[in-house]
Amino acid sequence: MNIDAIKAKLKDLLDEQRFLHSLGTMEYAILLAQRFGEDIQKAMVAGLVHDCAKCLDREELLNCAFKSGIVIDNIMINQPELLHGPAGSYLAKQLFKIYDVEILNAIAYHTTGRENMTKLEKIIYVADLIEPSRKFKSVEILREKSFENLDRAVVMAMDNTIKYVIEKGGLIHPSTIFARNQLILKESGEGN
Repeated sequence: MNIDAIKAKLKDLLDEQRFLHSLGTMEYAILLAQRFGEDIQKAMVAGLVHDCAKCLDREELLNCAFKSGIVIDNIMINQPELLHGPAGSYLAKQLFKIYDVEILNAIAYHTTGRENMTKLEKIIYVADLIEPSRKFKSVEILREKSFENLDRAVVMAMDNTIKYVIEKGGLIHPSTIFARNQLILKESGEGN
């Protein structure tokens, strides 16, 4: 499916703000892919489609997430905003006929991250947080760091997300903690 066809379908699925966010994520995914030598087409598609399940109601979200084949745990069920990643991976296959596992995983794990993230997964995770409509306090620093050191940017993005979730009194998904710890250990020379 070509990008224009995906955009047309996404316009029907998402509200205007989420559609613009998806375009911005695609834009930054392309820039990061160029900077770090990742497949630009895959980054473009994953960035554009990453939030395709974001506007589903809770029941549809749960249904699609379970069908994704990804283990859905109690934290995701109790914090349904985490479900749109796995649900989006399922919808990407069903609605957009995207079968590339790297793209599907980048969509699936853009909410929590995971250990041993691929370069594409890191790019989508970061692009989602630094796209042009994002206005949180440290976004400019994160944008700058994203083009210097992708792993460090992922850690910074996770730190930002963890602080935000704690301030809201939410649950921190263990995958985020494991991914963050692995990247920090790797940076210090202790990890793989």
